[in-house]
Amino acid sequence: MNSGNIQVFTDKSWKKDVLESEVPVLVDFWAEWCAPCKAMVPDLEAIAREYAGRVRVGKLNVEENDQVPFEYGITAMPTLIVLREGKVVDQRVGKLSRAQLGKLLDESL
Repeated sequence: MNSGNIQVFTDKSWKKDVLESEVPVLVDFWAEWCAPCKAMVPDLEAIAREYAGRVRVGKLNVEENDQVPFEYGITAMPTLIVLREGKVVDQRVGKLSRAQLGKLLDESL
């Protein structure tokens, strides 16, 4: 579920890729068994292309990484969070459309 514009985040890469990012980061917490997570991939890819250079877009698999989801209290999939300068500025639970993702980012930038 990785594309050229969507990064894969892990517990190990979280600090460097997300907390120390010079641009805001949209993180999709997902799981392989989550149908809404998979359904949202095309919209995430479109948003990653549209906001390239202004926002980093990535996914974190909660089944393969347990430290970061625990730290952020992630209990439902998909959960999307926007971080700026290492701090959560917005969080949504559930599948979002491309338009909703754009609005989420526009409000957070």
